Amino acid sequence: MKNILVTGGNKGIGFEVVKQMAQLGYYVYLGSRDEHNGLSAVDKLKNAGLTNIEFLKIDVSDLDSVRQAVSVLQSKVDALDILINNAGIAGKQPQNISACDIAEVKAIFNTNYFGVIQTTQQFLPLLKKATLPVIVNVSSELGSLSMQTAEGRNANWDNFHAYGASKTTLNTFTINLAQEMRGTKFKINSVTPGYTATDLNNFAGFKTAAQGAAPIVKLATIGEDGPTGQFFCHEGTIQW
Repeated sequence: MKNILVTGGNKGIGFEVVKQMAQLGYYVYLGSRDEHNGLSAVDKLKNAGLTNIEFLKIDVSDLDSVRQAVSVLQSKVDALDILINNAGIAGKQPQNISACDIAEVKAIFNTNYFGVIQTTQQFLPLLKKATLPVIVNVSSELGSLSMQTAEGRNANWDNFHAYGASKTTLNTFTINLAQEMRGTKFKINSVTPGYTATDLNNFAGFKTAAQGAAPIVKLATIGEDGPTGQFFCHEGTIQW
């Protein structure tokens, strides 16, 4: 049974990713920075008959927490097959870049960008021991410069300048890491779940959390002939 870690797995899209991956037969470590919320999420899934799930305390924005999570996981598994960097924050809106509080911008980047980098770096040794290591970075259409500059761009995106910028840099991390790992067995991609109703957007999205999780799960379960260094949505690839 392959081992998988989903950060931010206690609610929303992350919770649905955990559920769907467990249903496919993976052993899933549900990552959550809050122990109570994480354990409650695990209990909910186990009560639904999914026993191949375990809680792992991890705050991706805290390096000490990430290192502790690595230590715990190393004591339980020989390898980590799949890392899904799902944990993220939207920040306070509006975020018009001409006036947005710089402290808010830094907080968003600390989780959505720096948090992903340090989490991935710390788990790389375990991932390298897998037969087919896969890394999925959960991004957003707001991270696509092509979509940001397209004619007819959604004006509401101005409320999420800092969040969108953090996802653009996350996409850059995906490209950089995939290029660095070219010629190896690693598969590293970005994926957007689409406009999904979660607490990040006050449940304004038109997709359900289960629908938003679907493209993430699809990308996490690719085979040896699967893509790497690309950006995906449910319908296919997206331009950077």
